[in-house]
Amino acid sequence: MAFYSTINPVLASIGPLEIRYYSLAYIIGAIFAYFMLKRIFRERKLGIKKEEILDFVAYTLLAIVVFSRIFYILFYNLGYFIDNPLQMLAVWQGGLSFHGGLVGAIVMGIWFAGKHKISFWELADIMVIPVAFCLFLGRIGNFINGELYGRITSVSWAVKFPSVDGFRHPSQLYEALKNLFMFSALYSIRNMKLKKGVMFSLFLVMYGFLRFFIEFLREPDAQIGLFFGVLSMGQLLCIAMLLIGIPMLVYFSKRKP
Repeated sequence: MAFYSTINPVLASIGPLEIRYYSLAYIIGAIFAYFMLKRIFRERKLGIKKEEILDFVAYTLLAIVVFSRIFYILFYNLGYFIDNPLQMLAVWQGGLSFHGGLVGAIVMGIWFAGKHKISFWELADIMVIPVAFCLFLGRIGNFINGELYGRITSVSWAVKFPSVDGFRHPSQLYEALKNLFMFSALYSIRNMKLKKGVMFSLFLVMYGFLRFFIEFLREPDAQIGLFFGVLSMGQLLCIAMLLIGIPMLVYFSKRKP
């Protein structure tokens, strides 16, 4: 039994102003991140004020959007944006890269840790928990938008998206479940006596490993296709994550306190 996606991506509209589910996912994610960080900072007695946490979440969200856009332009469709430079600003039309967003979050983490004189690695271990949940919400938004869909399939849970040929793997939901699993795993071990940097490294490894295999079910970007006829750009970036994350995990796990 296949499914037809008939969800309107616009939740409500007031004149020319539209409220989209995808935008709502970002808003809910930011609110969730604020309360989650507030709770964990309190648990670890880091002495960070709630106003400072709110600023951190706001600046990090902005950095994620900016860096994810830059990465998308550079790695996914550079030729198009060179020919259409004004489209670089049209973020509302889609085109964000997770890997770029991760770099943006790391940059803001380094800034925040330095400002408050706390360990960056301890902060990074905390940040990955709400980040994983926000990624879960984002993939739900992608599904509602009918974008980043999977390859044509005959599985019983295949989905027919508007203006897309054939029934497709709901790869957005596969990734959403992956991110929810990562959030649950990281949250459950947050109070274990792990060495600084372990949880951040574990996030890199889990994300890179799981998304690498999910990408085999996702439709490749039309403007790029597959490298060597097998691997997508997302998979190449996931390999880079694993090449960084695995040595980091080994190093932090063995490092003396």
